[in-house]
Amino acid sequence: MPDGKVRVQTGADLGSPPLNVQLTEDDTANMEVLAERLEQAGGTDSAIDPKMAGLLIGQGRPRVGRCDDTDRLVRGYRDRRLNPRQRHAIEQALGSEASFIWGPPGTGKTEVVATVVEGCYRQGLRVLFLAPTHVAVDQALHRMCDLLSAEDGFDAGLVQRAGDIAVPSLAAKYGEQINPDLIADRLATSLDAQIGRLTTDLAPLAAGITRHEEAAAASVDRKRLRDLVDSLDATADEAESEAYTASFNAQRIRQEIGRVGASTGLFAARKEARLRSLHAELANADYAYETFSRRADGARQDRSRCAADLEAVEARLRPLLETVSVLPAIGRLQAEAERLQRQLKQMRDERQKVAQAVRSRCRVMGTTVPKAVQSRALMSTVDVVVIDEAGMVNLPSAWCAAGLAGKRLVVAGDFRQLPAVTHGSGDWKASSEDKTHSRFWMDRDAFHAAGLVDQQGGAIRDDPRMISLNEQYRMRPAICSLVNEVAYPDSPLRTGRPDGSRLPRSPLIESPLVLVDTSSRVLNGTGREAHKSNPVHEAAVHELIRGLQYDTVLPARKWKDLPEGERPTDRLAVISPYRNQKKALNASLTYRFGSTYEGLVDTVHRFQGSERPLVVIDMVAGAGAKLGQFYEGTGLSSATCRLLNVALSRAQDHLVVVANVDFMLNALGQGSEAGKMLHHLQRHAQRIPIEELVPVRSAADLGHLDAEELARPAFFPADEVERAVEWDISHARSSIDIYCAFLSPHPVKRWLRHLAPRIADGVRVTVHTRRHEADTREADLVKTLETSGCQVTARERMHEKVMILDDTVLWHGSLNLLAHSGSTDLMMRITDPASCTRVRHIVERARMDRPARTPWKPRSGTANERPDSAPSDIAPGTVADGRLYLAVPFGEKDDARRLAKARWDGKLRLWHVDANTPRDRIRRWLPHDA
Repeated sequence: MPDGKVRVQTGADLGSPPLNVQLTEDDTANMEVLAERLEQAGGTDSAIDPKMAGLLIGQGRPRVGRCDDTDRLVRGYRDRRLNPRQRHAIEQALGSEASFIWGPPGTGKTEVVATVVEGCYRQGLRVLFLAPTHVAVDQALHRMCDLLSAEDGFDAGLVQRAGDIAVPSLAAKYGEQINPDLIADRLATSLDAQIGRLTTDLAPLAAGITRHEEAAAASVDRKRLRDLVDSLDATADEAESEAYTASFNAQRIRQEIGRVGASTGLFAARKEARLRSLHAELANADYAYETFSRRADGARQDRSRCAADLEAVEARLRPLLETVSVLPAIGRLQAEAERLQRQLKQMRDERQKVAQAVRSRCRVMGTTVPKAVQSRALMSTVDVVVIDEAGMVNLPSAWCAAGLAGKRLVVAGDFRQLPAVTHGSGDWKASSEDKTHSRFWMDRDAFHAAGLVDQQGGAIRDDPRMISLNEQYRMRPAICSLVNEVAYPDSPLRTGRPDGSRLPRSPLIESPLVLVDTSSRVLNGTGREAHKSNPVHEAAVHELIRGLQYDTVLPARKWKDLPEGERPTDRLAVISPYRNQKKALNASLTYRFGSTYEGLVDTVHRFQGSERPLVVIDMVAGAGAKLGQFYEGTGLSSATCRLLNVALSRAQDHLVVVANVDFMLNALGQGSEAGKMLHHLQRHAQRIPIEELVPVRSAADLGHLDAEELARPAFFPADEVERAVEWDISHARSSIDIYCAFLSPHPVKRWLRHLAPRIADGVRVTVHTRRHEADTREADLVKTLETSGCQVTARERMHEKVMILDDTVLWHGSLNLLAHSGSTDLMMRITDPASCTRVRHIVERARMDRPARTPWKPRSGTANERPDSAPSDIAPGTVADGRLYLAVPFGEKDDARRLAKARWDGKLRLWHVDANTPRDRIRRWLPHDA
């Protein structure tokens, strides 16, 4: 797969494009296994039957019927509280080869699916139940266990869970009965005890054998070292003898040289020859002496080391010999150990057979779709495959899972709730062909692939294979009507629950539907992601929660150890389409409840499958110039419709929507489901203007409010802002941070009159402003501020207009405090340490080290070059326009993409990353001096 794609033809008769799986860094491993399964489908070694798999995508004509003896298969079937559509779905699923159950929110799909599994079990069939997530598996499996727990063999593994249990209630009630490892442990208690005893009995035998072996090895070492010491002694003696002989010879030769004397006289030539010969003999004798002396010294040194080693071995050997002297002979120990090992192996084989027997007893197996696709075999035989939440399963995985069925396929889910998370069709690097394949195979769910839903408009088609559940029991009628308006106009849901609330009364939620309209209060954000957060909405949700706490609908900060049903997460869910706002809301509500609660605030995707009595949805839009991707889709099959459906349908008793209605309706396209939602809320919801939650105050109010009211967020009219800010400055205790991009003489002079006394009192005043050129009016004003005791920090780019006092009070809006005489519209005052910390963090992350865009300068000889050509001085290590350029070898480009999200600049022929990328990720591609 060199191009990162897998293209698989799943059968010559499929009549559709081959499966084209676009791999990404996050799911490459899973997709590679999936691709392997697809390639093997239909082969002799594959468990996937392409014919059964084809039923999932509308290929073939499955037998459709209705079971006529459901009373026999489902205990108490007539007495169960099931509506006609639910009974129809159960009976058709038990009597058909392939069934599709459309279960919108709250329609009892889980009860229907669990009953179908119960009926399949009593038909003598083995069932593989699958869902995309662990939580979805466990929620359905919990109900199946309730229905089958009285069956013979339930404790021995009739129902089993492959993989970790994610839902605590399932683990607590049925964990020991459905976890195959725990079942085997329970059934093999006596075997485990015997294995433990044998293991205990083997330990001293193994220790004794080890001691014998250690003593034997030490004895061998002792003999070897003794022999070596003797050998080195002999070597040293012999070398010393040879050295002595050489020394004696040298002395003799020297004496002979003395007798010969000088080479003079009548026999001078003969003497000269004799002396040369003697000197040569002397050199040989001296060399021999030195050689044998060194050999003797070396042997003596080696002998000393060996003697030390011998002493250490003898010291180790003595206690070993004492130990083994009282032990049985090693032969007896080995014989007994071998006998126990044979018994232990036999016991372990029996233990393995228990585990295998437990798995063979499984009649209902529950696990996730990925595990079923990636595992070789979870059950010896699979007769029925039930895929729940099928709308969230990518089509290739669903196809593989369906192919595991031997006799029956049941697909359940809602194609108007969250789809599978895919990447291929939105990958800008993918070719048009790849995107087409990805849209066909990865972006469609089983309902669309089977032809049960119109591919264009998303309307349902009348088809005998699909049964639609149409009565919901979760939402009050008013909430259900809104959900119908948005997501089910062609197949409206009925309500089968009483129209009452389980929560204490509060004037803030007198109606099932509540609309908090923020149209009259807007604080415009800055930056590309301004549409993903909204401080006005954050304040509105904060104050709404505060009011509900006051009315005892929700617990206050002081409440601890609350019983089940009264905890914040038991009653409330706060949903935001964007993570930026989710983080802000989470911090704000942590302040309100005094602790962080997992699952209280999150994005839409995290809430699929859950429900709460009270749901608050923050639509966020309004602070930025655009709506955002969340609202771009239209049509019943669009992501926008699906996301809105999930968000709205989580509410049981009360649904609160916080929205800038005017902004959204002006920006939404014709026919938008979000627009339909807002129009419906305008007609039917209890209206709460933002002013009722976040009051409009005057500066004079600040001095008369008690601590609790002073801590509430509030708006201030333009003509009250300056006096209110003066009040806050005068009450600051430790710090004042002013973020103001521009500086003007009159405002600087005016506000220094208020800031200077506070500086004298020890309050730190910091002004954050743009970097101003030297010898300008702004540069002189910076000097004035610094002379007055202010700290001034310069930033290349900034748009923020905020003021933070003591890290607890935040002024937010259009106030350029040091640049003009006042704000032009409402300002918002927030007293919340979490908001101050978050805003400060956002400001600090605003790329203070990013220089302004490099002005274009034509290169020499390039008069015709376009003005947007890249600067010629860019090189690896350069930071320009927020980019840090790198020197990436061709062979490491994939590493640069994966580790640092690097991108290629074709004009410069250089790779670049965000300038804030941690240097440890990219150090190897930077110059040494960078």
